[in-house]
Amino acid sequence: METETIIESFTTLTANKLRTGLAILGIVIGIGSVIALVSLGQASQQSVQSQIESLGANLLTVIPGSQNSGTVRGAAGGGTTLTNDDAKAIENSPEVTTISAVSPEVEGRAQLTAGDTNTNITIVGATPPYETVHDVSMQEGTFISDQDNASSAKVVVLGPQVVEDLFPTDPDPVGQDVRIRGISFRIIGVTVSKGGSGLSSTDNQAYIPLMTAQLQIIGQNYLSSIALSAKSQSVMTEAENQVGYLLLQRHQISDPGDADFSIFSQQNILNAASATTGTFTTLLSGVAAISLLVGGIGIMNIMLVTVTERTREIGLRKALGAKKKTIITQFLVESIILTFAGGIIGIILGVILSFGISIFSHSLFVVSPESILLAFIVSAGIGVLFGWYPAQKASGLEPIEALRYE
Repeated sequence: METETIIESFTTLTANKLRTGLAILGIVIGIGSVIALVSLGQASQQSVQSQIESLGANLLTVIPGSQNSGTVRGAAGGGTTLTNDDAKAIENSPEVTTISAVSPEVEGRAQLTAGDTNTNITIVGATPPYETVHDVSMQEGTFISDQDNASSAKVVVLGPQVVEDLFPTDPDPVGQDVRIRGISFRIIGVTVSKGGSGLSSTDNQAYIPLMTAQLQIIGQNYLSSIALSAKSQSVMTEAENQVGYLLLQRHQISDPGDADFSIFSQQNILNAASATTGTFTTLLSGVAAISLLVGGIGIMNIMLVTVTERTREIGLRKALGAKKKTIITQFLVESIILTFAGGIIGIILGVILSFGISIFSHSLFVVSPESILLAFIVSAGIGVLFGWYPAQKASGLEPIEALRYE
C-alpha cells in the first residue's frame, strides 16, 4: 500500500472533521461498550467464584430433599429427612474414609437487638467443625466450642456486617449481650470478613451452638444441611458416593433415584454459577455488538455520501488512467482509518469505563486481553466489510458519466 494513498486518505478525512468525528463516534461507543460490558460480566463471574470458594475447601453439602436432572423433587433443602444421627454416622462410619470434618447445621431468620439497634439476619446453628469446613477465621474472640454446644450455651459469634449494624460506634462488642427472639446471648467472637453482599453473605450471619438453635431459637430437631470437608480435591467424587450410599442405607432406600436427600459439591455450584454469569456476559456482549453494527452502518453511510460528493473527482482520476484497484484501495483505506481510530479510542474508553464501574460497584477490575484483541479484529473487519460496498460503487463509475455529474 503506497504511503501516498494513506496521506491522501488522511487529508480527505480531515477536510470534514465533524462528519469524520461522528463516523468514528459510532465505533468508539461500540468498542468501548463491548470492553466495558465484557469486563463487567467477567468481574461478576470472578466475584461469584471467589465467594463460593471462600465457603470452604473441598466442600460437600448434603441437604434434605432430592434433585434429579436439575428438577427439584420434594423441595430440596426444605425437608426434614436429615438428623443429628445422620451427621454422627457420617463422622464415625468406617465405610466413609474420605471425609475429614463433618458440620451439622440448621439455619433460620431472626431479629437481633442490641440497645436501640436491631437487624434481621440469618442465624446458623453450628458446631466447632463449622469453623474448619467453611474456612471461618476469627477477627476477635473464639468460635463455638464443644462445651458451648453440649450445654446449649447462650453464646453467639457475629459476622462483621452484623457488628457494624448493631454496634456502629463500638468495633469491639465481644463480651456484650444481644437478644435473639427475646433471649439474651453473650457475644464471644467476631469473624473475619469474606466480602459479598445481600442476605446470603456470610458477613451478615450470626452463629450459635447447634443444640441451642434446635431447642430454643429455631425449634427443630432436624438439620437444614450437613457440610462435609473432603480430605482432598481428588477424592471429592468418591466422598460423594460414600456419603450417599451410607445415607441411603440409613434411610432404608434401595433406589438412588428415590433418595430423600441431595449432595452438592463445590464444583457443582461453581459450574452452575459460571454458566449463569457466562450467559449474563454473553447477553451483555450481544447488546454491545449491536452498537458496533450501528457504528459500522454509520461508516458505510458516510463513505457512500463521500462517493457521491467526489463523483467528479473519481471520474477525472479514471479518465487520467487510474485503475479500478486504485479507487477501491483509496476508499477502503479511508474506511479502515476511521474504524482503527475509533477502535483505539474505544479501547481506551472501555478500559476507563471498566475501571470506573469497578470503583463505583466495589467489584473486581478485570479487563480481558481477548476482548481487546477482539476489538482490534472487529475494527478491521468493520472497516473492510462496510467500506467495501462504497469502494466498489466508486470504482464502478463510468468516467464520462462521473465527469458530467453535478
